[in-house]
Amino acid sequence: MRSHLEKIGLIGLGLVAGILVSLHYAAVAEKDDAVTALPVEELRSFAEVFGRIKSDYVEPVSDKKLITEAISGMLSGLDPHSTYLDSEAFRDLQVGTQGEFGGLGIEVGMEDGLVKVISPIEDTPAFQAGIKSGDLIIKLDDTLVKGLTLNDAVKKMRGKPGSNIQLTVLRKNETRPLQFTITRAVIKVQSVKFKLVEPGYAYARITQFQEHTAENLAADLQKMLKESNNSLKGLVLDLRNDPGGLLTGAVGVASAFLPKDALVVYTEGRTEDAKMRLTVSPDDYLRGTGKSDYLKDLSPAFKTVPMVVLINGGSASASEIVAGALQDHKRAVIMGTQSFGKGSVQTILPLGNNTAIKLTTARYYTPSGRSIQATGIVPDITVEDPATAGQDKGLQLREADLEHHLTNDSEKEQTPSAPAKVIDAPKPATPKDKDGNAKPAITEFGSKGDYQMNQAVNLLKGMYILKGK
Repeated sequence: MRSHLEKIGLIGLGLVAGILVSLHYAAVAEKDDAVTALPVEELRSFAEVFGRIKSDYVEPVSDKKLITEAISGMLSGLDPHSTYLDSEAFRDLQVGTQGEFGGLGIEVGMEDGLVKVISPIEDTPAFQAGIKSGDLIIKLDDTLVKGLTLNDAVKKMRGKPGSNIQLTVLRKNETRPLQFTITRAVIKVQSVKFKLVEPGYAYARITQFQEHTAENLAADLQKMLKESNNSLKGLVLDLRNDPGGLLTGAVGVASAFLPKDALVVYTEGRTEDAKMRLTVSPDDYLRGTGKSDYLKDLSPAFKTVPMVVLINGGSASASEIVAGALQDHKRAVIMGTQSFGKGSVQTILPLGNNTAIKLTTARYYTPSGRSIQATGIVPDITVEDPATAGQDKGLQLREADLEHHLTNDSEKEQTPSAPAKVIDAPKPATPKDKDGNAKPAITEFGSKGDYQMNQAVNLLKGMYILKGK
């Protein structure tokens, strides 16, 4: 028995070592650095565990499953955003960046073995059902989430459009779990929405940074300018609950409002590929897409029109890059509440069999050198959403609350150049369902009752008056 176990262990050790050597050599093939010796003792321990599972586990387990789970665990233990993508997850990721995918419409992470909602995506089934940032999903139909990987949980939430799933959710300050029955749908995210709020005052909302977001925004800005008879007095750019997306989209959006060659964002990592400086340049916001320069004919008025950018705790990654760039260049007033704080770069590294790994390879920095990671963007003017005003701060999920999050390595203070002003939000009436029970309030961004947007427009009006004087 022991010799059999040793034989399995040696096979496992050889298999794992072979994989690691292959990956290691692939990673350093174009570098001059010396190859680091493999950790033989640790690999021996791995092989022993591999052998024990193969020989003693209650049911037979395939080598493929063990190796796949080992890779998944190796990545998930690094930080909340590094993960292994099987063929289905890899395909869904590629489809999602183009603006259409199936599911419920929530950005999620993992905490203490449970699925934690980072942000519901606007106009999706989850958003409309009342799922909120910070909710902990403990059951999917009758399946307990504890023990599932994040990929497994996400797969269970996906399904045939029109089919239902019941989510059991823990929410802070609620005495018992909440249950939501949500109908799955094909999620078609309209990444840019726009309108004239009042004559001369425009509102543009970005819900997610996708392949065509910056291009669509440029076209919509031109439409708004035309509708205002070429006399825009102010613009509100709404990035609230925008979970991010493609880096090129963020650079393109910021480039619409910043002068030529202005620095938008830079990244720092261990490899040369991870060190980038992205500026207001077609080379940086088109980056080999083959598209024509969609900002070439954008009116120069958008380089100077007074702006307010709205952010909140659901604004992450690409939306924080845009807000940080406009804040550092003093191009816009940032209003709302502190953003999520996802300041790390994930690179998709394809593997064989249509699989890939999503690996954190760098950190983002704003033009002035502030790290976004685990701190986020602090607004110039703090305006609470009345739906969450006075809410326990523990409900406001941010990057720093996620397990294994990267720390902020910047020595610069993560605060605006002047102390943030605070505008107190009115306390809203608590909405009730038909049985008289409290139900989640849903902020309709851009509506007449949107308190934060109205405060942004009021500020722009004041800036216009002062400009005239």
